[in-house]
Amino acid sequence: MDIQSILMQWQSVGVFDYLLPFLLIFALVFGIMQKTKILGDEKGINVLVGIVVSLLALQLDLVPRFFQEAFPRLAVGLVVLFCLMILMYMFIDDKSGPGLNYGLLAVGFVIAIVIFSQSFEQFGWSGSFGYDQYVGWIVGAVLLIGVIIAISSSGSGKPK
Repeated sequence: MDIQSILMQWQSVGVFDYLLPFLLIFALVFGIMQKTKILGDEKGINVLVGIVVSLLALQLDLVPRFFQEAFPRLAVGLVVLFCLMILMYMFIDDKSGPGLNYGLLAVGFVIAIVIFSQSFEQFGWSGSFGYDQYVGWIVGAVLLIGVIIAISSSGSGKPK
């Protein structure tokens, strides 16, 4: 049995549509409850709240559909950001200051905006304000500004 057959079986029984979103939502809710201690240190209560919120979130078909739209785009965005980090750190040392990190943060923020806007478009949640024809220019301008900031702040100012 090959991996494609296994993945198809998992898809047919709902692993990708229900089990994985349930586990992700539960982990996020439980982690937030544990970290913030909203209801105290009682782990059992936090587990119960996590299960209830996760099950209620899966009650509508919206959550699995949104995950199917958003997470493949998220994976592509993370790969782009990771490749950019590899290329930048090949040529710039990591002691170049916070400018490089701020530049990567800005690029990550732009990637997140693109991911969410494209995912929301699949549901018809984004209005047609005509911005879609300028997204490429906006992303290019933000990337250019981020690179300029990263390069200008990477120098230590001291001659070697």
